[in-house]
Amino acid sequence: MTIPLFADVDTGIDDAWALLTLLSNPRADLVGVACTAGNVSVDQVCANTLAVLELAGRADIPVSQGREAPLRLAPGEWFEVADDTHGGSGLGYATVAEAQAWTTHYDAAEAWVQAARARPGELVGLVTGPLTNLALALRAEPELPRLLKRLVIMGGAFDYPGNTTPVAEWNVHVDPEAAKEVFDAWSEAIERGATSVLDGAPLELPLICGLNLTERIVLTPERLRTLSELVEGAGTAAMSAEDPRGTRSTARNPLLRLLEDATRFYFEFHHDQGEGYIAHMHDPFAAEAAVDPEIVLTAPASVDVELLGLITRGMTVADWSGKWRREPNAAVAVTTDPGAFFDRVLPRLAAFLRGL
Repeated sequence: MTIPLFADVDTGIDDAWALLTLLSNPRADLVGVACTAGNVSVDQVCANTLAVLELAGRADIPVSQGREAPLRLAPGEWFEVADDTHGGSGLGYATVAEAQAWTTHYDAAEAWVQAARARPGELVGLVTGPLTNLALALRAEPELPRLLKRLVIMGGAFDYPGNTTPVAEWNVHVDPEAAKEVFDAWSEAIERGATSVLDGAPLELPLICGLNLTERIVLTPERLRTLSELVEGAGTAAMSAEDPRGTRSTARNPLLRLLEDATRFYFEFHHDQGEGYIAHMHDPFAAEAAVDPEIVLTAPASVDVELLGLITRGMTVADWSGKWRREPNAAVAVTTDPGAFFDRVLPRLAAFLRGL
């Protein structure tokens, strides 16, 4: 049986990888995508998402545009995007044609609510960007924790440094108010004893994939070459820090070319940060965990978000020992097998690309 899944993205290099990870998974039925401002502006996120889906032969999947800015800002007010990480377009060196499809006439928050109501107790929600759209959806439909089968979030950093400030991870840093609203919504539902609308079972804790785990999901040039060879045959040279900056892919397959051009930029970014010529695959891991949570071990905790700290705003704090005397509202991902992740995802993705 397939798993109906709704994704909220800020596409983004690793978001593009995440979308293709889902589309290549025969167990995943991607029923809709919400776009949020984050890695790039929300207009660019929509353009990137529509283009990736069209290249993948899935222009039929509805894409909805979210709010232009985090909750604390007025719509249209400027905020910092991650163009240093993902490039000006959000897809590194990749260039894509404008998609023929359009976003839906309803916004991303409404898309969340419609998708959940259409599949009560069955829909899996995945967020790989800031939590702005989901927070707005919860305001419109407070019963979302009961309507969703499971929620998976790529965000936060638990007992681990941030990648945006010393303590804050990017997605939470962009909209910490939204992140807090989401965690608080699940806390409230759990504290009042809410159960699934499908079978009355206790709510499943949201699965949170933070930097403490996702920075272990390391794509290397050799792993990317493995994907390339599985798609187009042997003979592809692995990318290298010695290559001229911005060297473009010569792959014949258009989606492989997109991934190679996008990922080269991502490799160069990590190299410039002193992390090596590698790429952290945060979002594809969360996407795979949304379909198969058995790939990760978790620990329950009460999670909250710091809003007022002068130097700790956006920090995700997990109470592992119950000092707050609150019920756990999250299952925090703590360990996995990164090699096994790539062993299962890369051949499947290659088969999907070959079939296009």
